[in-house]
Amino acid sequence: MYGESSDLRSFVPWFQSHEGFVDVSVMDITTFPGHGGRGVIALTEILEGHTLFTIPRSLTLSTRTSSVPAMLGPQRWKNYGLDKGWVGLILCMMWEEAQGASSRWSQYMSDLPMTFDTPMFWSASELEELKGTSVVDKIGRDDAGKDYYTKLLPAVQSRQDLFSPNLIPQYYSLEKYHIHGSRILSRSFQVERWEREDGTIEDNGNGNTSTESEMDVANMSAGSGMDVDESPADAPQPEESDDEDAVDPSDVAMVPMADMLNARYGSENAKLFYEESLLRMVTTKPIKAGEQIWNTYGDPPNSDLLRKYGHVDMVPLSQGEEGNPSDIVEVRADLLVSVLTQQNHEISPESTKERIDWWLEEGGDDVFVLETDLELPEALISMVRLLLLPDGEWAKARDKGKPPKPKVDPQLLSLILLVLRRRLEEYPTSLEFDVALLSENLPLTRRHAVIVRVGEKQILCGTIEKLLAMQQALPANADEDKGKKRKGGSAAGEIDERPKKTKR
Repeated sequence: MYGESSDLRSFVPWFQSHEGFVDVSVMDITTFPGHGGRGVIALTEILEGHTLFTIPRSLTLSTRTSSVPAMLGPQRWKNYGLDKGWVGLILCMMWEEAQGASSRWSQYMSDLPMTFDTPMFWSASELEELKGTSVVDKIGRDDAGKDYYTKLLPAVQSRQDLFSPNLIPQYYSLEKYHIHGSRILSRSFQVERWEREDGTIEDNGNGNTSTESEMDVANMSAGSGMDVDESPADAPQPEESDDEDAVDPSDVAMVPMADMLNARYGSENAKLFYEESLLRMVTTKPIKAGEQIWNTYGDPPNSDLLRKYGHVDMVPLSQGEEGNPSDIVEVRADLLVSVLTQQNHEISPESTKERIDWWLEEGGDDVFVLETDLELPEALISMVRLLLLPDGEWAKARDKGKPPKPKVDPQLLSLILLVLRRRLEEYPTSLEFDVALLSENLPLTRRHAVIVRVGEKQILCGTIEKLLAMQQALPANADEDKGKKRKGGSAAGEIDERPKKTKR
């Protein structure tokens, strides 16, 4: 559901009146029956390389283009933590919405969705359908509530001259905070400032320049809020990461018109290009009349699509099946450690903790991702071998800064099989049960949850079958592997002599 004042006949004239260009002769915004939302359709055949529309950087809505940070004051802005994460942008969106017709973005704000099908708004019983998936742990509703009460609300209450107490229930409530946060999650783009050849920076087309060092602006595209390389939603918050590539919160922006385009796996036919004073949506292949114009999410798995956008992708797969080729299943390192310590009592808790700490310090993963290719992640294999190293070989690995090679053997396969079976047991239903459920007339939220579960379980079951086949093929070489044991160690403890992994 979109805003009460939603009127597409008003949106395009508003967009054009603020120096936005749209080629209305080749495209139109429409609502797709059964699709649950809007999209952009081609009115005529469109050639590759055609400019569909352009957006002035000044018309994007961010903490750079809104007047709220300046009105509140830079020191107060930082003191309340509004320069970290999305809190500041949410406050800007709340402010602009509260201004009504006097806001530059009034028409745009009235056209944004008011309700969402994302798990953020599901009931407790609906969320139970996602048990076993990693979706629930990533929703972040509690963290969002904490930010609201500790950052945004105190900032609002500190300036009653700017934020009238009478307007807080309507425009600055926790419910509104979740709505605006969901709008950012599903529709925002990463719009970096443009760096000129002389080193100065144009700040979103407002005429202000800076010599501040910035990353070069890449040609990134986004569909309903996600750029190709990284979704702002998943970027580490600056206060929680020392990653030099972490997204600058002031780069996250709402981009009118561009966020009208939908996305579907493998269907991209338009892309957003970033220029000094504007953003340009250009077709990347010919589009026939009547076809939808698609941007891209970067083809994420259904678990991410559901969490961020409230839908899933189902495209034809092999043998007449449907699914999302980008689906993944996550296996946590703590599950791996739990299984290994239960199976091998010689692994002490103290030694395990020491090895895990070293692994993480060296930039190792604490979550391992299985994909539809059913290949075991090398990092997972290496970590299992690390935990199995005899003390002497562990000391060598630590001193050299070299993790064990990702080499499989019968013992390792058996342990990883136990890990994957335990991971499969975290779902309350079986794959066969879920597949049968999909033939029934299910409520939308439950159907989406079942589709996510099916995609993950298919990967787990397929990987288990593949490992069982490998296990049957390995015993013939087991004696040979044992003969390669090192002095004071074992084949499973062979140290990787490759260059050390760069710390993230």
